[in-house]
Amino acid sequence: MQAWQIKPAAADGKLAKVSLPEPEPGPGEVVVRMRAASFNYRDLLVADNVYRSKATALIPLSDGAGEIAKVGDGVSRHRPGDRVAGAFYPDWIRGSISESARARSPGATVDGVLAEYVRLPAHAAIGVPDHLSFEEAATLPCAALTAWNALVETGRTKASDTVLLQGSGGVSMMALAMARMMGARVIHMSSDEGRCRRLRELGVDCVIDYKAKPDWDREVMAMTEDRGVDLVVEVGGPATLARSMRAVRVGGTIVSVGFVGGGGTVDPRPIISRAIRLVGITVGSCDMFEAMNRAILQARLRPVIDRTIGFEDAAEGYRQLRAGGHFGKLVVTI
Repeated sequence: MQAWQIKPAAADGKLAKVSLPEPEPGPGEVVVRMRAASFNYRDLLVADNVYRSKATALIPLSDGAGEIAKVGDGVSRHRPGDRVAGAFYPDWIRGSISESARARSPGATVDGVLAEYVRLPAHAAIGVPDHLSFEEAATLPCAALTAWNALVETGRTKASDTVLLQGSGGVSMMALAMARMMGARVIHMSSDEGRCRRLRELGVDCVIDYKAKPDWDREVMAMTEDRGVDLVVEVGGPATLARSMRAVRVGGTIVSVGFVGGGGTVDPRPIISRAIRLVGITVGSCDMFEAMNRAILQARLRPVIDRTIGFEDAAEGYRQLRAGGHFGKLVVTI
């Protein structure tokens, strides 16, 4: 089979296309013929060896979708031809996250999905909604499930809630679709008028251009009559967290899912004085993935894809991811 490998421990982290043996399923495993894969911000961190990997060669990317090609002994939940996506944490089946559950993660600690065939534990091959293309389904394992965990599992969002979203990356765009599905009011921040216009076209209630209005926390308070939002899906990290703490209501919740905004310092006192619930999450379990897919199917939700890239041009995906500016997800067709 054809696959791409990256050398995260190397100084240049070069991506190279290679020929590898096609995997065979062991007991309790399946082999998936991959049809699409998608990029996440984490894939840049792997390429830059932020995680201090010692791997000499690693198939990158955690998120992909395809169809079952082969099943191993003892597998009864899948058969060849089933459309599936692989779980971000294949060992986190249900319940709370643990160190052992997060130890194995495709595209970071073990081989990922930027290949023609991938071997997975059968329980970690999650059936995808029938109305989605393979490209759309490939965006679900990380970005969509993170949004679901933030809004549903952790945030407990209700139709009466107001939710603040940041940016136009994969997590925020899926969180927008899910928040609207739940009937919540959405205040969505983005970085220029073009993206803000696209958000309005998607039906966002209130849009803030945070570059034109850097004191966006004051804008949020004005939009909520000085009450603040019920939930912030915080993707910026230390660079934005202080303003998020001023934008959330007393007793509200901030779910921290990323740090794309870079560094900064955080004063913890508002967490105490305003009784803010600040929670960090990391994607979600296999059970959460299945629950999310049922909701996506029922609501007929579709992920927002900025552009698709051919398998031969996978390196271009990294360049576009690093450049930023995409609205939604970058997807590789395999």
